[in-house]
Amino acid sequence: MIKKTTAFIGALVLIIVTSLGTFVLSNKIQYKVGDRISIPESELNKMKEVDEKFQKALYLQGYIEDNYYLATEEDKFEDGILKGLFSSLDDPYSEYMTKSEFESFKTHTQGTYGGVGIIVTPGEDGYITVVSPIEDTPGERAGIITGDKIVKVNDKEVTAAKLDEAVSMMKGKPGTKVDLTIVRENEKEPLKITIKREEIRLKTVKSKKMADDIGYIRLTMFDDKTADDFKTHLKELEAKNIKGLVIDLRNNPGGSLRECVEIADELLGKQVIVYTKTRDGKEEFLNSDAKKVDYPFVILVNKGSASASEILTGAAKDTESAVIIGTTTFGKGLVQAVRELSDGTGFKLTISQYFTPNGNYIHGKGIEPDVVIDLPDELKEKVDLSDEEDVQLQKALEIIKEKI
Repeated sequence: MIKKTTAFIGALVLIIVTSLGTFVLSNKIQYKVGDRISIPESELNKMKEVDEKFQKALYLQGYIEDNYYLATEEDKFEDGILKGLFSSLDDPYSEYMTKSEFESFKTHTQGTYGGVGIIVTPGEDGYITVVSPIEDTPGERAGIITGDKIVKVNDKEVTAAKLDEAVSMMKGKPGTKVDLTIVRENEKEPLKITIKREEIRLKTVKSKKMADDIGYIRLTMFDDKTADDFKTHLKELEAKNIKGLVIDLRNNPGGSLRECVEIADELLGKQVIVYTKTRDGKEEFLNSDAKKVDYPFVILVNKGSASASEILTGAAKDTESAVIIGTTTFGKGLVQAVRELSDGTGFKLTISQYFTPNGNYIHGKGIEPDVVIDLPDELKEKVDLSDEEDVQLQKALEIIKEKI
């Protein structure tokens, strides 16, 4: 009897053969006699080559099942094979996700979850790296900051190679506690931080009217509702007759490209917002229409501003539509496609690079602001800055007033 995992690998081989176009029954069968079919010899040779190529995988899988000191789990074999396809790309943004992992991923972009409220990414050094804490969540209040390296969760060592496992450990029932051990730049010893989980509700847009008729909108990330919420907040501010606007993208780790483009279309005139390029050189341009705001605006960024935040920033900077203030952004210039499979699993795959309107590729470099200004060291880890302490915001207000 053929084992389930052996059959799975065989099916995987067949999928690869089919995808390469080496054997499609509807096109290649010449005739059938009884239970036998005839195919061209050239196609048969190609099938043999593929079969030989994957004999090693079949052999190793069988050897592990027979000799590993613990009983193996068939489902984990299957997941491991599929995860291996993506990990072979050496791309931290491409991954296969099990059903539970994909549900968790969708939660971050669509709903609520019990957790600590931090955005993490697999770092090139092998550590789980904090992109940014989500505003007004336990992680931010506990003092987690951009660039922190999470090395243990509940005293269990974690690495970037098992990011999803670590994220699952950090999530949990609201009211329960989780211990994070982090390594922080300029700290001699690891820090152990205990955080009480809460229900994380992703409110991605906040706004207020400031003195001198200046509006302020804070975007914490770009999820599936951010564009609609942004438009609502902007209309409310415009109804109060604002004469200028500050858009705060600091510590915004990005999210939906679609939502970002929709927001850019509200702010910019007729122009290119961003364009993407695939490996075969195919380019796709995303443009805004002629509609734009009729008052000056500035954008605040820092090293926690990534991905979609950088797309909006790059579009505004290249066309001099806004003044960019703060520190150099994160530097993520890749676009992922997300797909859900019929069994509830899913995957992310990097399918293209993106470029700012002037053709700048910011991956690994980030975007340098027009006005570079950093927070004082003693304020960088403070959770709630007052408007007066926030020197970046004060600089933005100063520039807006000059333009008004």
